[in-house]
Amino acid sequence: MVLNFSDSTDLLANAEKNELYNKLVAQVIKDFGLANIHIDVTPDILPNQLKAVLKEKIYRLIMERFSEYLNLLYIIDVPEKAFKEITVTDVVEVADQVTFLVLKRELQKVWLKAKYS
Repeated sequence: MVLNFSDSTDLLANAEKNELYNKLVAQVIKDFGLANIHIDVTPDILPNQLKAVLKEKIYRLIMERFSEYLNLLYIIDVPEKAFKEITVTDVVEVADQVTFLVLKRELQKVWLKAKYS
């Protein structure tokens, strides 16, 4: 599995194809829990719903609780280099790009665990 994706939809489709989607959802729930951020995600959530819920939560964190947003990115371990490459247009677009980075990093974690365990 190659971890180069064009967007969140492509990433989620690949996760499903490689039977890693359920583990991806579990990892997202785990990391948000570690950051003490409640997220309305259940293990049976559909990919498009997961993307929408994450984008909305990240948007709200950026707008209302920025320090918790930064803590979440630290816990998930989003690479600083990737974060600096985000093109800042408006908050909605930034939230969409950060959602992709979060999903990409979470899938990397899941893929590595699956590959080496």
